[in-house]
Amino acid sequence: MAENYIEEDKEYIENTYNRFNVVIKEGHGSTFVDVNGKEYIDFSSGIGTNSFGVSDPEWVKAVTEQASLVQHTSNLYYSLPQIKVAKLLCEKTGMKKVFFANSGAESNECAIKTARKYSFDKYGAGRSEIITLINSFHGRTIATLSATGQDVFHQYFNPFVDDFKYAPANDIDALNALISDKTCAILIETVQGEGGVNALDAEYIKYIDKVCHEKDILFMVDEVQTGNGRTGYLYSYMEYGVNPDVVTTAKGLAGGLPFAAIMFNEKTEKTLGYGQHGTTFGGNPVCAAAAYSILTRLDQKLFDHVKECRAYLEKKLSGRKEIVSISGKGMMVGIELPNGIKAADVAKKCMENGLIPLTAKTKIRLLPPLNITIDELDRGLDILLKCIGEMM
Repeated sequence: MAENYIEEDKEYIENTYNRFNVVIKEGHGSTFVDVNGKEYIDFSSGIGTNSFGVSDPEWVKAVTEQASLVQHTSNLYYSLPQIKVAKLLCEKTGMKKVFFANSGAESNECAIKTARKYSFDKYGAGRSEIITLINSFHGRTIATLSATGQDVFHQYFNPFVDDFKYAPANDIDALNALISDKTCAILIETVQGEGGVNALDAEYIKYIDKVCHEKDILFMVDEVQTGNGRTGYLYSYMEYGVNPDVVTTAKGLAGGLPFAAIMFNEKTEKTLGYGQHGTTFGGNPVCAAAAYSILTRLDQKLFDHVKECRAYLEKKLSGRKEIVSISGKGMMVGIELPNGIKAADVAKKCMENGLIPLTAKTKIRLLPPLNITIDELDRGLDILLKCIGEMM
């Protein structure tokens, strides 16, 4: 049965994804079921979007109820679900204003526009350079590809957007060498997800916060993947006691529906005015209702569970011959494999054995649902270790 669907997919859908030969039909919590009835433990969360797993009942209830009221309305009118989510985000973060978009790329696009307009309004033209990090990933629009510090993404679509510079992560001297009177912002991920699940040093993050506020450069944090409880904090920057001027987030915010938020502090809250940015679907009522369902449950109890799962994972995997090293934060996990073993091959073998992982460059990447049980985590890790071991 699956083969028929796969053939139709290849015939009718643009071939931009190298898909695994699995056709998902349904699921619940941390378990997916394919069209052939085979079950899989989900260590991917739809690339970090299904915060409480598949078809979480509370989330389903919120989405269904809102869809029965109004599924969409223009941003020319006020929307109650938007207001509730914006208020909650501001209360939980201390930020002052929120703009809603549909995706991580769009949220970072908005951040880029905000940085350049803030600087133009205050200093005039010519102060438009934005520093990002080597191995960063900020999206697939032309501007966010330009912001992404990986050469592999700077192909085919030239010309890219000018005035982006790339600093090596955790190198303060190299960062200082790039900062000039043309710099308007520094944009970072505290953990580089697509770049290899590498966490930045706390000292480096705190230095960026310090230098940005000293020089009136906007400090912008991309929390598209790290946010919404993924690292054991509501937003990962909160671990470091820093104060970003702009925070972008998406993925897990609405539990699997397309929804993104750009949060502004007191410095940036008035940068964008009427007609200077907009969206048709951003802040969609159904997506906003989903986000409210997620945000109201992102509490300290859940964050403690994420940290508990991380500690269990490290205890189980550390010192094993199948594992070279573990990176990332919370339930954002990177696993370096022994020499000669390819992450893509391990992922394929895991799928065959009932586990859905991800990859990031040469590493296996794990993004389980935030509420995964220790038992489910344990069973999934056993499959992972078995598959790596059989390839050694």
